Amino acid sequence: MKMQRRRFRIGDLAQKLNLDRFVIRFWEKEFNLKSKRSDGGQRFYDEKDYKQFKLIKTLLYEKKFTIAGAKQQMKSSDENTKIIASQKTTINSIDEEIIQKMIELKKQLVTLKEML
Repeated sequence: MKMQRRRFRIGDLAQKLNLDRFVIRFWEKEFNLKSKRSDGGQRFYDEKDYKQFKLIKTLLYEKKFTIAGAKQQMKSSDENTKIIASQKTTINSIDEEIIQKMIELKKQLVTLKEML
């Protein structure tokens, strides 16, 4: 789902994610996310922000991660992004489902390594 505007407000973001505004503000604080602000202090978001919040929602609501687990997963995901970027492949060009499978495979490999 693409956002129609380049910049949008917290109400627009909350509506697109089907969340309450206070959840967005809480996640900003918990995940140390910085929104862009107008001169009057009003929050503004862009497509990148939307994708970040969508990932958080998926991790917490669908994958049933705790907040600490979601933070760890996102940190791990950032490391995977760096690896992918170093191979001259952008994260946008890789199907999200494949990325999730890669993350799951990495978890399985770590578990297997710990068992050895």
